[in-house]
Amino acid sequence: MKLNEIRDNPGATKKRMRVGRGPGSGKGKMGGRGIKGQNSRSGVAIKSYEGGQMPLYMRLPKRGFNKPNRKAFAVVNLGLIEKFITEGKLDAANAITEDALLASGLVRRKLDGVRVLAKGEITTKVNLQVTGASKSAVEAVEKAGGSVEILAPVAKKEEAAAE
Repeated sequence: MKLNEIRDNPGATKKRMRVGRGPGSGKGKMGGRGIKGQNSRSGVAIKSYEGGQMPLYMRLPKRGFNKPNRKAFAVVNLGLIEKFITEGKLDAANAITEDALLASGLVRRKLDGVRVLAKGEITTKVNLQVTGASKSAVEAVEKAGGSVEILAPVAKKEEAAAE
């Protein structure tokens, strides 16, 4: 088989209908829209317009709330920390801080801090210094002989003043 012999399976692709391209196409002149009326024009909004009545999507009650000052944490799993230690991207001898996780490429950005979750297994003794950790993650690290130090999240104003 050569590259120039590769073809799609028969029936795998279908040519799109080109509307308004002459009477021989079968979809010429009015393009299958009929003669007159709202649907024959462009910019039709029949599904959302109810003849001046308040539309259904506006009559239904709104639910939920997004807290404007909520915290967003970068999430790291224990299995990934173990993998990065075995690959030599993280040094388990020193304390693993949020900056070390950032430098290794395990975390793309810190956001409001780094939170450790217990997905995966950890066997290396590590000293983690992070903003948050789940109970099961702390138990797993302590079971491996390590420790987890929970730091207070840095406020945005303090961070801007430090720079």
